[in-house]
Amino acid sequence: MPDNKKLAIHGGKPVRDVYLPYGKQWIDDDDIKAVKNALNQDLITTGPTIAQFENTIKDFVGATYAVAFANGTAALHAACYAAGIKENDEVITTPLTFAASANTILYVGGKPVFADIDPKTYNISSESIKRLINERTKAIITVDFTGQPVQYEKILSLAEDYGIAVIADAAHALGARYKKDYVGSIADMTMFSFHPVKHITTGEGGIITTDDEDYDRQLRLFRSHGITREPRMLRKLEGAWYYEMQDLGYNYRMTDLQAALGLSQCNKLKTFLTRRRQIAEKYNVSFKEIAEITIPFQQQGCYSSWHLYIIRLHLEKLKVDRNTIFDALKAENIGVNVHYIPVYLHPYYQQLGYKKGLCLQAEQFYHDCITLPLFPKMSDQDVDDVVAGVKKVISYYANH
Repeated sequence: MPDNKKLAIHGGKPVRDVYLPYGKQWIDDDDIKAVKNALNQDLITTGPTIAQFENTIKDFVGATYAVAFANGTAALHAACYAAGIKENDEVITTPLTFAASANTILYVGGKPVFADIDPKTYNISSESIKRLINERTKAIITVDFTGQPVQYEKILSLAEDYGIAVIADAAHALGARYKKDYVGSIADMTMFSFHPVKHITTGEGGIITTDDEDYDRQLRLFRSHGITREPRMLRKLEGAWYYEMQDLGYNYRMTDLQAALGLSQCNKLKTFLTRRRQIAEKYNVSFKEIAEITIPFQQQGCYSSWHLYIIRLHLEKLKVDRNTIFDALKAENIGVNVHYIPVYLHPYYQQLGYKKGLCLQAEQFYHDCITLPLFPKMSDQDVDDVVAGVKKVISYYANH
């Protein structure tokens, strides 16, 4: 077996001289100008730019309300609170996600219950959800993994039958569509993340969209210490200065600096989405005939926002483990990654009593998957380099 760290030497130098990350933000002069302008405003937090950003996002996805937060995890925490999840309530979610999707259930005292994934889409399986619903189930947290929408119609029907809420973790899915509807206008509450590798960035930031007025009210309370100044919500009114703390909330507010960056990024969102889809299509065409890998499955009538592009390796054909392929691609200066370690396999969750073998499809996917670089600022040459690097590495191990 060759030393995979030296694989780039076989057949010559690496396909790239400079390392290409798997994801990266795109900040231009307009973004910098927008933040500078925000710095010159009288209010640089809890100011008017927050509402402008919220309105832009809700209008884009077709929701009635939007509430911005300091980050996506804070937004999900708030959604769990607004959904009324309390101690000993069960919430069904997917293990194939970043830990925040499950952690926020624990924050409010609930218990994460992990449903397995669909082996084609890698999204949470509606059939697996149905088997896990019981009298303690309070909500379902879905994840539009990689930007591909979940089976919203089936999941919402299940939720309606049992009277439970659906919170969509759409951190990957800004701009994705389920049939004719944008993600963000479908679930009871939907979270979008604005971390730097996401579709647009505010540095850190998140938002919840909803059509429910009561959820909107509770979300706004939760992000600001449980405090309100809105006259319609006050129990009494002692003067123009008066405010009330009506519940125990958190300081989860987004700043106007973040919102200003987000507003500027929104001007480029459609361009960013188009470029992501172009790159994904190039990968699909380039890799679809390679027997040793499986490209992402695309649901008919749904439009992925292509946050991530993940190939699945047929390791039995390659006769090496995933780490060998991973390290070999790194040696080609291709910044691959792995998304995700199933949440319940982390040591903290193991200490809570979760066991390996809980979701076999998710565990097998984790064993086989590699994430390739995908972000709008990639040049055509960057994309060609990734294609060349993957073909080089796969071909090498397929023939040795």
